[in-house]
Amino acid sequence: MWELLAAGGWGLVGGSALLLGASIGYLVRIRTKVVASVMAFGSGVLISAVSFELIGEAHERGGFLPTALGALGGALIYTLANIALARRGARHRKRSGGQQPSEADQAGSGTAIALGALLDGIPESIVIGTSLLGGGGVSVVTVAAVFISNVPEGLSSASGMKRAGRGPRYVFTLWSGIAALSGLAALLGYGLLGDASGVVLAAITALAGGAILAMIADTMIPEAFDDAHLWTGLITVAGFLTAFGLSRLGG
Repeated sequence: MWELLAAGGWGLVGGSALLLGASIGYLVRIRTKVVASVMAFGSGVLISAVSFELIGEAHERGGFLPTALGALGGALIYTLANIALARRGARHRKRSGGQQPSEADQAGSGTAIALGALLDGIPESIVIGTSLLGGGGVSVVTVAAVFISNVPEGLSSASGMKRAGRGPRYVFTLWSGIAALSGLAALLGYGLLGDASGVVLAAITALAGGAILAMIADTMIPEAFDDAHLWTGLITVAGFLTAFGLSRLGG
């Protein structure tokens, strides 16, 4: 029972960064170039975490085939869901500029954006929960990577929501709810997969990794490049090396 609660608690820690970022993005006026740069850094952090903490671990647990199939499956599921939500107004949910539609521009876009934000956060939280399986402690690197990357995600998205005319009640209720659901997803990830075989765990871990990579390519990097432009690559590599350094220290 303690491990189950710990998984939920760590998932909540990672998800709380979304609320922190949203608070900064909504309450503080930040230049779009700064938001884009922070998003590029977060992208690099997540790419590193997916590479070394998720795909690498999945390969060790189950081999190449379950890892490859899981990653492709995760990317496919995410992409199909993202396409469906994009058609309903959630395409630019992580954009900090004026790209997000208001409810007047597109009815139902607020709900689509909320579901899109949930879609982006759940895979990361499940991975936090599964990292506790096997009797070891939580992967501090995974939690740190999720936390670091979630701050710019929440910041950029909330900034865009404010520009689209969405009020503080909507914004803070949304991100508080997603933070809570992140904890629940981590708890379920631990509770439902406790007896799973190494191959199944490998496939699930890789599935989450594939979904996260697809999310980075579809929503985070476009926002980063939109304003950071030629600095995006350098900042992304800095984020990648930060997470890689954490993984070496954690090992």
